[in-house]
Amino acid sequence: MTDQFSKIIEENPIGRGLGAFRASFGAICEGASISRTPDAVERLSHEDLQNLTLILLSNLRILPASRLLRSSGRSESLFSDLSRLDSAVSSDDFDFDRIIPLLKSAITDDNDVLIWKEVYKAVTEPTPPPQPIASSLQQTPWLHNTGSFANSSEYRKDVDRVLRDELGVMYVGLPRFYETFFGRVADLGTASEAVFEKCKEGSEPLFSDGWSGWPEDANQDHVLSWFSELSEKLATFAEDYRSIPTHRRRPLAQPNKPIQGSTADRKLDVGFVDDPKAGKDSKCHWSHILVPGELKSNPAADKASKAWLDIGTYAREVLAAQDTRRFVLGFTICGSLMRVWEFDRLGGLASERFDINEDGSRFVFTVLGFLWMNEEELGIDPTFTAANGQRFIEIERNGLKERLIIDEVMQRARCVAGRATTCWRAHREGLPQMPLVIKDSWQYPERDEEGELLCEVTRKGVINMARYYYHETVQIHGADDDVRNNVRGGLDITRATNYRPERSALQPAMAASEVSRRGRKSSAVAGEKRSSSQTGASLPHSKRPCSTSPVKAGGDLSNRVHRRVILRDYGNPIYRASSRTSLLAALSGCIEGHESLRKAGVLHRDISINNLLVNEDPDNPSRPSFLIDLDLAIKEDREGSSGARGKTGTRAFMAIGALLGEQHSFMHDLESFFWVLFWICIHYTGPDKSRPVTKFDKWNYVDTEELAKLKLGTVTKESLFMKTMTDNFTPYYAPLIPLLNRLRKVVFPKDKPWEREDEKLYSQMRGILQEGMDLN
Repeated sequence: MTDQFSKIIEENPIGRGLGAFRASFGAICEGASISRTPDAVERLSHEDLQNLTLILLSNLRILPASRLLRSSGRSESLFSDLSRLDSAVSSDDFDFDRIIPLLKSAITDDNDVLIWKEVYKAVTEPTPPPQPIASSLQQTPWLHNTGSFANSSEYRKDVDRVLRDELGVMYVGLPRFYETFFGRVADLGTASEAVFEKCKEGSEPLFSDGWSGWPEDANQDHVLSWFSELSEKLATFAEDYRSIPTHRRRPLAQPNKPIQGSTADRKLDVGFVDDPKAGKDSKCHWSHILVPGELKSNPAADKASKAWLDIGTYAREVLAAQDTRRFVLGFTICGSLMRVWEFDRLGGLASERFDINEDGSRFVFTVLGFLWMNEEELGIDPTFTAANGQRFIEIERNGLKERLIIDEVMQRARCVAGRATTCWRAHREGLPQMPLVIKDSWQYPERDEEGELLCEVTRKGVINMARYYYHETVQIHGADDDVRNNVRGGLDITRATNYRPERSALQPAMAASEVSRRGRKSSAVAGEKRSSSQTGASLPHSKRPCSTSPVKAGGDLSNRVHRRVILRDYGNPIYRASSRTSLLAALSGCIEGHESLRKAGVLHRDISINNLLVNEDPDNPSRPSFLIDLDLAIKEDREGSSGARGKTGTRAFMAIGALLGEQHSFMHDLESFFWVLFWICIHYTGPDKSRPVTKFDKWNYVDTEELAKLKLGTVTKESLFMKTMTDNFTPYYAPLIPLLNRLRKVVFPKDKPWEREDEKLYSQMRGILQEGMDLN
């Protein structure tokens, strides 16, 4: 900086010029119950961060120095740069990482020179990151979603921040949206027209230049009451116009009462539920919510940082609570502006918005549609059937049909976009002694099919790995069930009103998928029947956008395919082991399974507490301990990338090198085993008795580089590692402190991450665990 810069700042001090900004920061921290420190800005919601930044920029523009300091670009003064930045911050896709150093400096009350230097950094347009070429995509940006949280109390601010990234760009204003999701509802068009005409009849019509009783101020409570009453009237009017029985459901408004079934308290403004007797005092569970709704009094709230994100959080709760839900429909009303939403495993889409007081017929059509849709039209998987108090699916295996009875839900991922893995314990009809696990997930079509890998490793006799029974691509009405063509009915994302071509990084994405296809056999396209022996479909290339990725927003051409794998083994996650000895034995067995899997040419790449299972049931014929989940696995000798562009693994358990983007090695997986045991000793007070630990729960959501530093700082000094264990291990697992330290010394030789691969680490880790079993 020049002498002139210093002189201007010295002669025009900031003084108390940032007082409003600092007061606002204090109020926001108090409201969010977080400490008032500069680092707190990284824990603020997107909306709070946006508002705080706008206040700061306003304060800075008022200061005399902003008009005297030169612009960083072609403008005359810094004032113009700050005005442009203000506009950028107001947009929905602004990268707040760019502004956080300035916020921290202003909060800290650094000297004026440092603050203005941060201002210059913030107003300078960032240089776009270079686009990777195909050869660099062996390991590519890691996709993070809310389903990867481990032992988290799910503080709303943390979930919302990650969910925003998970959903990516939510495309709105899509033509043909109504035809796609309402088009199959029997009698809907005719009935809604007749009902709307009825609404306009009489001396006191329900609709005349707008809806009667509509609260002019769009107050939320008043709108809720109006919406519920009107929906009931519309349902009654429509009873004479339906050729088939109407589903028994009703609207419900409980904006001040948390809906049961959330990890964190979540309230729902309004929705349609499956209980016709539900009232304002009823206890409602997310499993009963068929169509969630979000109301905002201000029409300006119809944007990504407000109503759109809120309806996305509701969709996440509905999908998590309903184990066969493929997608969720919902709606937002901001002022009198309404949109209908659809959320699936790629993210969220919305219809064109309309004013319910100007287009009353569309409002009637929408409400009756939600009341009349059958379960499949609402997103329930039709391949699950219920009869005689049982749920079941049917498969065709070895030329014969089999009925598999569902015993219980074992796991359901709490996310919207992603693989969304669900597992059910089941058995073949008439053979209750044959335990099976049905696993559904939504996979990128570029990936190797897990079923193919499982079939291969089972045939090769891999030990301590869940054994293969059957796999398929789920079929809905004779076509492969995927998001783009089946769930979304071929809706064209590029016709959305907020679609911008520059958001797409199509070329590198296509290059990556082309690399992934080398040496792989071709397969059927979507819509063709595929047997369980066929490989992944040749479908569109790119993947859902990730906010941390230079290939962000390739979502316009992404796809996910609904795949089903059935296994012959079931057990409990390793943290449910009945004793410390059982835990160590199970961990040792899973490490042995990992080594056997690798000898068969497959690298697992997702070692986590839910993928290591223990079986202590004498009536369960499964192995005592074994690995599951080859969703992210790869063949070590393959050419090119997997097409799964990302750092792979479950965030809290990923190895330090993997977090930093190193080519994935079996050594990274062995380090993950170490982190699994470390995590259990901190988060469990006994078998299956978990507790949240804020200090470590943030491992679920901090960025990968920061997490790598946190882990590195934990293990690189023995005295610090011992103190960390002593301070944080639960009393139940405290006896394992010496064992963990011994593991640390072999996993991190010379107190740092490994530098060369060493297959002896398998036997070293098992040996330490065996000695621990003898002592515990």
